[in-house]
Amino acid sequence: MAATRTQLSQAYPIDSRIDDDGRLQLGGCDAVELAREFGTPAYIVVEDDLRARAQTFVEAFRARTKDFDVLFASKAFPCTAVYRVLAAEGIGCDVASGGELALALRGGFVPARIYMHGNAKSVDELRFAREAGVGHIVVDNFDEIERLEAVVAGGPRQPVLLRVTPDVAGRTHDKISTGQADSKFGFSMADAPAAIARLQAAGALDLVGLHMHIGSQILELEPFRRAIEAVAPLGDFGTYNLGGGLGVAYTAEQEPPRIADYVAAKVDTVNRVLGPGKRIVDEPGRALVANSTVTLYTVQSVKRNVSTWVAVDGGMSDNLRPMLYGSVYDAAVADRFGGGTACKLAGKHCESGDVIVRDVELADPRAGDVIVTPATGAYGHAMANNYNGVPRPPVVFVSQGDARVVVRRETYEDLSARDVE
Repeated sequence: MAATRTQLSQAYPIDSRIDDDGRLQLGGCDAVELAREFGTPAYIVVEDDLRARAQTFVEAFRARTKDFDVLFASKAFPCTAVYRVLAAEGIGCDVASGGELALALRGGFVPARIYMHGNAKSVDELRFAREAGVGHIVVDNFDEIERLEAVVAGGPRQPVLLRVTPDVAGRTHDKISTGQADSKFGFSMADAPAAIARLQAAGALDLVGLHMHIGSQILELEPFRRAIEAVAPLGDFGTYNLGGGLGVAYTAEQEPPRIADYVAAKVDTVNRVLGPGKRIVDEPGRALVANSTVTLYTVQSVKRNVSTWVAVDGGMSDNLRPMLYGSVYDAAVADRFGGGTACKLAGKHCESGDVIVRDVELADPRAGDVIVTPATGAYGHAMANNYNGVPRPPVVFVSQGDARVVVRRETYEDLSARDVE
C-alpha cells in the first residue's frame, strides 16, 4: 500500500509527504536527492510553508481587528531570503541588533515597519536605527532613555514603546521565559510608572504605547490573557505590542494552539480589558518559521554499547537548542520512515552533550542514511557556529519541485577569512 502524508506529524512543513517509494518529499523535492545535491548538513526551507503561515497570521488578525501589525521576530531566522519572503507577504519586522537591522533592510522591509528591540542597545545601534528611519524603538531601561535622547536631539521626535515585564510567565524553559519580574528585559511593574512619566516629559521622544513579551514556545493561551490584564493599570495607550510566544510542534505529541485561537485570545482580551480601538502589534518568530524547515544529515557511524548511538555529520554547530536548553526534536530516516531501533542521535562534536535527539526510534539505521529532523527553522541557522572548525550549513529553498541555495555552505577558507595576520 502506498504511504501517505498522514504518517507525518505537524512538525513537518505543510504539504510534506511520503511518496509511494517511502521517501520524504519536501516542497515537491526528494529529501534524499536534496542531500546528494547540496550535501549535509543542510537546512531545507519549504518556501510555500513560510508564505502560508504569514498569510494565516495576517488573516487571523484582520478577522478580529482593523488596526494591527504582524511583525517577524527575526532573531528566529535572520536570513535575507526569509526576510524577503515575509516582507513580500505583508509582514513587518522586529530586530534586536544592528546586524539584524542591516539584514532586514537588505531583505526589503520598509524601515517604518521595523521595530528596534534589545536590552543593551549601543549608541551606534541607536544611531543606525535613526539614520535608517526605523519606525519604532522599544525602550528597555532608564540608561537607554538618556542615550536615545542624545541621539535624537535636534531631529524629529522618535516614536517609542516602553517594554514592561508584567510578572506573568508561561510554562516554558527558564532560558526562554521573559515575563517574570526578575528578568533582564524591560521595566518592572514597579518602575514602569516612573519610566512612562520620564518618556512623556522627553521632548525628543514620543511614547506611543507599551510592549511586553512573556517568553516563547508557550503552548497555552491563558498566560497571554493574564499578561494583558496585568499591564492595564499602567494607563491608556494607543498601541499595545503584545510580543509573540506562540509555541510550535517539535514532535508528534505536541499540540500548539491554532493561530486563529492565539490571535483571538489576545485581541479579545485587549478589547475587554484595555478597550476597543487599540492598535495591536504582535511579533511571532518561531511560529512563522520553525516548521517550514528541516535539517538533513548523513549518518557516519552506528555504535552499540549500552545504547545505540547514531552519529551524523552535524550537531551542536547547526542546532544548539538541545544542548542549550534541552529542546526535544523528532528524527527519521528520510527514505525509511517508522521506528524499530531505539537510538540516540548524536552529533560529531567533541562534547558528550552533543546529542540532537536523546530518545528516538529509527528504522534500521546504518552508515550513509539520510536523517531528517523537522522543525529546525527557528534558531537553527540563527545559532549556527563553527565549533570544532565545522563550516556552517547552507540554506536551501524548495518550492514546487525546484530547489535553490539562498545561503551557501561555508568553506574552510571562510573560517580564516577575517584573519588579519
